[in-house]
Parts: sequence; C-alpha cells; structure tokens
Amino acid sequence: MLVEYLLPALYTVFVWWAGTGVILFLDGLPRWTHPWTMLWATVLLAIALVGITVTADDTRSTGAYLAFTGTILIWAWKELAFLMGYVTGPRRTACPPGARGWARAGHALAAILWHELALLALFAAVLALTWGGRNPVAACTFATLWVMRLSAKLNVFLGVRNLNEEFLPEPVRHLGSYFRQRNMNRFFPVSLLAAAALALALWEHALAPSTSHFGAISTTMVAMLSTLAVVEHVLMMLPLPSQWLWRWGLRSRAAAE
Repeated sequence: MLVEYLLPALYTVFVWWAGTGVILFLDGLPRWTHPWTMLWATVLLAIALVGITVTADDTRSTGAYLAFTGTILIWAWKELAFLMGYVTGPRRTACPPGARGWARAGHALAAILWHELALLALFAAVLALTWGGRNPVAACTFATLWVMRLSAKLNVFLGVRNLNEEFLPEPVRHLGSYFRQRNMNRFFPVSLLAAAALALALWEHALAPSTSHFGAISTTMVAMLSTLAVVEHVLMMLPLPSQWLWRWGLRSRAAAE
C-alpha cells in the first residue's frame, strides 16, 4: 500500500526539517539559556535511550516510528552539545593561518575530537541497547546519520562552494576557519555517488514485494534520510543559498545580535 511508503517518507522529511530548525533556534538564543536547554535535552536523551530499548523487539509500525524518533532525539542532543560548545575538542581556537596539509588536518581533528568520541560512545550505546533485537531502526538510523555527517565534514574541510558558516553559533564560530571554499574537491564526486548508491539500495529494498510491512516502513524512513543527505551534499556545491529552508530557526540569532 502507498501509505506504507508515503507516511514514513513525509514523517522523515518533517523531522529532518523541523528538528534542524529547532536546533538552530535554540543554539541562537542568549548564552544564559544554553545550560537550561542542555538540561532538558539530557532528559529527552534519557527518555530516548529508554525508548529504543523498549522498542528493540517491537516490529509493529509504532515500533519503527518510536525507534526512529528516539534516535533523532539522541542525535539532537549531540548536535546541541556540539553547537553550544560543550562537547567540541581540546583545541578551541581558529586554525593557524599558515597551516597546510596534515598539520591543518591535525588542528581540525583537535577542534572536534571530543565530539567525535561522543558520537562513538552514543553509537556504542545504541548498539548495546538494541543488540539482538528484531527492530534495527535505531542502529540503522544512527549509522546513516553518522556516515553522512562524516562525509559532509570531510567535504567542508576539503572545500565546497557553500560553507553555510551562518549556521555556526558564537561558541563554535572558530570552526569556520577550518572550512575551505572551493568549487569542487576530489572527494565530493566519490562521496556523492556512494551516498546515492546507498539511498538507491535502501529504496530498492523498501519497495521489494518480499519486504514485510514493518520492513517497508522502517527502510523507507532510513532511505528517505539517506536521500536527504544526498540533497544536502548537492546543496553544498550548488550556487544556491540553503539557509532559506531554516530562516525561521535562524531568527533567534538575529534577535540576540
């Protein structure tokens, strides 16, 4: 049935768009609000971890939606902690102007090291809480987000047309110095083709006649997430402003300034 694919696809697009906007809005609020935001985000993180544990064996459609939503909340906690400057890296200053090659890469890694380790810890937690379960949505969603975000980070480091530095709030604005603006880099075509191939493979599985009702819903959400990642990669290179998608989320920064 069409509803097996349309509803989870639309839900994924809405969560992607609305979740990104809410994070941008909260990051742009005055600094004194950030500890309170992180407090409530941590409460939601705990609820999300419990939620993916409870749904680890739930192969109903509700189990797919709850596991997906819980994973998005876990990812949102990580995004807030990073963009608010709480979990970044040991280096909290701009890239030295003369840094090139491996030296520049080392400085960039030091700037986000704690964040990358936090990602590893969160993924390990998701795997541990859902290991052996019949509902793989949480692990697949987190893995997709992680791989696609890593690809985006590498591309921004190597050079893309649209850096979207306006998305960086004050606590992490120094990270913009590690970005590079270029019309193209050698890694981009490879990463784009790999992301597109992953999305295509997921859609093929979701639409296969042999796929169960639960499999169609869960795979559609992950496939749509991969497709959105492909769109985000394309927007990094097109001469088009992507911030208009979340203009409402960026209003808090203009008000604060």
